[in-house]
Amino acid sequence: MLILVLNSGSSSLKYKLYRMRTETVMAVGVVERIGISNSNAVITHQVENSPKLKLEQKVNNHSEALKAVLDFLTAPEKGVIKSLEEIKAVGHRVLHGGEIYANAVIVGEKELEIIESLRNLGPLHMPANIMGIRACRELMPHVPQIAVFDTAFHQTMPSQSFLYALPYEYYEKYHIRRYGFHGTSHRYVSNRAAQILEKNLAKLKMITVHLGNGSSIAAIKDGKCYDTSMGFTPLEGLVMGTRSGDIDPAIVTFLQNALNLNPNEMESLLNKKSGFLGMTGYSDMRDIHKARESGDERAQDVYNIFIHRITKYIGSYYAVLGGLDVLVFTAGIGENDARARADVCKNLAHFGIIFDDKKNEGLQGKEEIISKPRSKITVMVVPTNEELLIARDAYELVRVEATAVGMG
Repeated sequence: MLILVLNSGSSSLKYKLYRMRTETVMAVGVVERIGISNSNAVITHQVENSPKLKLEQKVNNHSEALKAVLDFLTAPEKGVIKSLEEIKAVGHRVLHGGEIYANAVIVGEKELEIIESLRNLGPLHMPANIMGIRACRELMPHVPQIAVFDTAFHQTMPSQSFLYALPYEYYEKYHIRRYGFHGTSHRYVSNRAAQILEKNLAKLKMITVHLGNGSSIAAIKDGKCYDTSMGFTPLEGLVMGTRSGDIDPAIVTFLQNALNLNPNEMESLLNKKSGFLGMTGYSDMRDIHKARESGDERAQDVYNIFIHRITKYIGSYYAVLGGLDVLVFTAGIGENDARARADVCKNLAHFGIIFDDKKNEGLQGKEEIISKPRSKITVMVVPTNEELLIARDAYELVRVEATAVGMG
């Protein structure tokens, strides 16, 4: 069975086509600069075991972007399938499922209406996610569309983890609570870590650390999310590439008054102009390291804050979990930055972590245990694969649906 996975951004469309029998990627690519006036979109397409292809053409919307992707996939010489009928389902990464969706769903009219109603909970991402689903329904009307939600994994949190101490009516009326994000990544790496260790996830106390341009941490107990660092939006929690992470809420009104900012300008400042970028002018950790090595004190400061905040969250989750069996690093920084992993783990040596510096070096996307056998806590690097998990969810839903139809 072939499953197409789509991740729709505001001006981009990423895709992977999976052969589910072997869980291999048949084709992968991205359409960038969708709908940018006076500019062509850039389409990058790669078939397994072949060089990348690049094409520039005008792409006005996500429907045109998807058509370009489907043309690539079915092209006689450069494609991998003869007909779109070979694709049995499309899995969509969707930012927000609210409190409604704790699992992936097949999207019909009712489900699309519900997803539309959640648009305001993710105004930066949800419109693009919805456009991607609508484009697929238009161009592939007989292919099941499956929504896989970034928030779903965190729906197992108890109320003490997700409620804010605001007037309760705001939770009831506006659904203000901690939702958490990167859920697909946390779910994938926690399951994969347990598989590597040949242990039952439901019997492990685990903390998963997703570090990238956006970063979050999840505390996992009995195989379920118990707490997570991102909140009502992806702004809460760790210091990130352009996001501030945790701050005193009174700073918001103070700066609005001091700088005469409206709410949208304040939100942009916290989400797009803060974090690494706001302190140093760099949003990429690789640039932060270069600046630190050249003696840049601000770069050193923001790196210290980054490591301190990660250490603090892990320490707090160690406390609420009542101990820790496994600590997992993932995502761009988590998978590739040996220095950051080492600095975090050395801060946690008093928990009984005995770090293996040799195994920690030069991993570059490899699965590895980076603690020594006598360490009380097993520390691992597990590269995330959100697209594969989305493909698996879509595959399982389509199989269940087909079985139910057959039985009916």
